[in-house]
Amino acid sequence: MPEYTTANWASSALLVIDMQVDFAEGGASPIPGTAAVAQNVGQLSAAYRQAALPVVHVVRLYLPGGCDVDPPRRAFIEGGGTVVAPGSAGSAIIAGIAGPHPGSDPVAVDADLLLRGELQQLRENEIVLFKPRWGAFYRTGLQDWLDQRNVDTVVLAGCNLPNCPRATLFEASERDYRTALAEDAVSRTSPERLADLADIGVNVLSTAAILQQLPAPS
Repeated sequence: MPEYTTANWASSALLVIDMQVDFAEGGASPIPGTAAVAQNVGQLSAAYRQAALPVVHVVRLYLPGGCDVDPPRRAFIEGGGTVVAPGSAGSAIIAGIAGPHPGSDPVAVDADLLLRGELQQLRENEIVLFKPRWGAFYRTGLQDWLDQRNVDTVVLAGCNLPNCPRATLFEASERDYRTALAEDAVSRTSPERLADLADIGVNVLSTAAILQQLPAPS
């Protein structure tokens, strides 16, 4: 029988979800455990970069006073609250993840470009993408960008598994991508959440296991 869920590592892309300064401990809206997984996320990003495989840094941007915000945060932002505000230090990607090497500084996101629906090119095959809601495929050009690169497998790491990574995995599965999750490179995991994702065909693996599967650097 055909096998439709096994990851094809040579045609995979890494999606790094919401690894922004404001969402790490010490930021404006911290998600527990986000700083702790940053090193593993950085290792995955570096390995994908070295293997010349696609990397997408998916980010949030909340315009102060704006209304195009997911419902749980909408009243706060409409009332003048600021989290990952365009141009702020808190909107930057956490140090060591999007830079060219693990010790790199935080990488600023180009809010003007991203809010126009365009992609911020960091280097060949590596971009920053803005998403307006939980899932990275909703109202974005992510699927087109992946399909242009013949990606059939998406590997997720990043911030806050119950929300954005989980929503993105469901969206990816609905689009027939093979999926994998780096369980020790995503914050707010639990055995129950990981088991639920495995039940929809997500390959739940450690960072080390994923690194072993990637093609040799080109």
